[in-house]
Amino acid sequence: MQFRYARHSRELAPLIDFYTKVLGLSLLGRFEGHAGYNGVFLGLPGCDWHIEFTESGEEVEHHPGPDDLPVFYPQTKEEREAVKKRARSRGAKFAVSKNPYWQKNGFEIRDPDGYGIVIARPPE
Repeated sequence: MQFRYARHSRELAPLIDFYTKVLGLSLLGRFEGHAGYNGVFLGLPGCDWHIEFTESGEEVEHHPGPDDLPVFYPQTKEEREAVKKRARSRGAKFAVSKNPYWQKNGFEIRDPDGYGIVIARPPE
């Protein structure tokens, strides 16, 4: 089974920048003018998952909750620290996670739409 997380947004460019330059994902594909939508697919080549972001002329109402968090698991401490360094250098907003587990075992950053993302501590 494959997995896709899809979310509508006001503007794709900041999301592409954030997810590729901060998180290190790749732009796997894109489409334009499909039933009034433009979109992109972001992920890691060869994996059975990806994130899809779309935009259209419609206004978007985002209501991210503090427990609505995708969690990324870097393989090494160095990879995790590299994400943190890129997030800081690109002005990403850091947040205090509502769930104390994530506060202790990772760090939370906000994407351009205000959604939280946790970068978890890699396995020891």
